[in-house]
Amino acid sequence: MSAPRISVDFVARRRPLSVGGTLLLLLGVAAATATYLEYRQVEARRAGLELRLQEVSHRNQRDPAQERRAAALGVEAGHIAAELGTPWTSLLAELEAASRDSADKIALLSVEPDHAKHNLRITGESRDLPLVLAYVQRLQASTLLRYPMLESHEVKADDPQRPVRFAMTAEWRELP
Repeated sequence: MSAPRISVDFVARRRPLSVGGTLLLLLGVAAATATYLEYRQVEARRAGLELRLQEVSHRNQRDPAQERRAAALGVEAGHIAAELGTPWTSLLAELEAASRDSADKIALLSVEPDHAKHNLRITGESRDLPLVLAYVQRLQASTLLRYPMLESHEVKADDPQRPVRFAMTAEWRELP
């Protein structure tokens, strides 16, 4: 028995493309292009969803340092609100009126509020003690200040004019 003979002809002419083959080739290229475009669209959507997920998870993470800063800012905002709640206009007008009533012989050196207690600490100078006592008495007649009291006084011996430096406290009333 002999093996069948195999004919190998590498120079033979190719058959031309048929219309059906061409249509099938174009249909395959169109399907591959459509699949590639859809893949790109799905990939872009997936990347967008991952970014949103990272943003949401980052937003939900609690940073203790940031929470402490926020708490400190809240406390500071409370202090600022208390500072803004001080009736400075009427308080200073009342102190100036009392100074004018004493013939401008009282010089205020400092006015320090204590917001928690609604107290006011006033430091000033005068030529003599009776003027200071008259100033305190004038402030006791005020409707805005309650309980003005002289806390301390001293004669400045090192100054040739020998002024009296005094400190007093008063409680301010809330304005209606």
